[in-house]
Amino acid sequence: MEKKILRRKMMQDLRELDSLQYAQRSFQIGERLYQTTEWKNAQTIGITVSRFPEIDTWSIIRMAWRQGKVVTIPKSSPIQKEMSFYQIKTFLQMEKGYSNLYEPITKETRLFPKSEIDLLIVPGLIFTMKGDRLGFGGGFYDRFLSDYQGYTIALAFTNQIKEKIPTEPYDLPVQKIVTESALIDCVNKE
Repeated sequence: MEKKILRRKMMQDLRELDSLQYAQRSFQIGERLYQTTEWKNAQTIGITVSRFPEIDTWSIIRMAWRQGKVVTIPKSSPIQKEMSFYQIKTFLQMEKGYSNLYEPITKETRLFPKSEIDLLIVPGLIFTMKGDRLGFGGGFYDRFLSDYQGYTIALAFTNQIKEKIPTEPYDLPVQKIVTESALIDCVNKE
């Protein structure tokens, strides 16, 4: 119940961002992300296609394409609560899918095994400095991350970083968080 209340409150806070602040902060987060070693070294990126008020990932996908990176986005299987990532080479290879999110058109895209995804941009609503995350409630990323071996980075506005959030034993932290004002290395936090 506490998680539901926290999610609802954070979504309300995020929706109150005016469009100029949203655009500027999303831009700053993208610029900071592009400077990370994980981004620079990644050949293949796994990323969700954002919708407001989530941090804009459309511009990040465009930058990845400009830099010659392979971009993969998730296709959800709601019954199994699992995700598979498919390469998109154009936004026209997407359609509205689970939860009204943009997903790959599987007939037009190539399935990528998780072992070939170098960097996963992990979505979430609330994070801690240790990398704990409160997602949107589906558990899809927790399942996917259970045996994922690549790097994980979350993108967050500063107000999405909290001191403590409720966690479960199966919740896996991200390795780094990029905000508009900081790069948070979560790996060595106690």
